[in-house]
Amino acid sequence: MTIKAGDRVPSGSFTVMTADGPKPMTTDELFKGKKVVLFAVPGAFTPTCHKNHLPGFVKNAASIKAKGINTIAVTGVNDVFVMDAWKKATGGDAIEFLADGSGNWAKALGLTADLTERGLGLRSQRYAMVVEDGVVKTLNIEDSPGKADISGADNLIKSL
Repeated sequence: MTIKAGDRVPSGSFTVMTADGPKPMTTDELFKGKKVVLFAVPGAFTPTCHKNHLPGFVKNAASIKAKGINTIAVTGVNDVFVMDAWKKATGGDAIEFLADGSGNWAKALGLTADLTERGLGLRSQRYAMVVEDGVVKTLNIEDSPGKADISGADNLIKSL
């Protein structure tokens, strides 16, 4: 079943890179008592994710946070080392990069994308959501992995 607005996010964890190396971050740590923008990409460094989706959130991070958002985070079915390299390569310091290496978060949300024919295996669908204290308030799911319009920063800002 696919998550929808009004649903509570499932419990789970991501891996994040810290000064001490990879560490887990639970969904409670990410969402509890906070207003969070979370967007997902099929894969770090892939063309649409790298050139279209992430840059909009990097560019608009200050204006998004000015609307009462505590955290902006991106997740992808990549390992923590790839997500950390992507953060460094894009200047995404205002964004939390969350590795969903085995796709467990994407599966729990019901938002997986089978990109096996493209050599990528099981990935996350592209989406953007606003989550308040663990409850999904807005969910914008892209209709194609090669697009970043519905789930893009410009569209999400309209709902804040």
